[in-house]
Amino acid sequence: MYAVIETGGKQVRVQEGDIVFIEKLNAEAESAVTFDKIVAVGAESGIKVGAPYVDGATVTAKVLKNGKAKKITVFTYKPKKGKQRKKGHRQPYTQVQIEAING
Repeated sequence: MYAVIETGGKQVRVQEGDIVFIEKLNAEAESAVTFDKIVAVGAESGIKVGAPYVDGATVTAKVLKNGKAKKITVFTYKPKKGKQRKKGHRQPYTQVQIEAING
């Protein structure tokens, strides 16, 4: 069984036991979180697609850790003007393990 969840403005396909990196959530490590915006649920018997979400479907996950991704360098410049700027950015994330899919 699999599900497509919507979190952080993105859609992620998950199965039980998957470990996924999603946009940062306000949850502590080792706590449980429930996703209720389920776009689709697939099983051997077929697929249920919501409009926009599947009614009564939830996905339960355990938060493993919160962290930041590797640093990326952002460099902007204006040619022939001598103007340049160098910045770095680290995107925060939450790592979760999918425990159960209730469809």
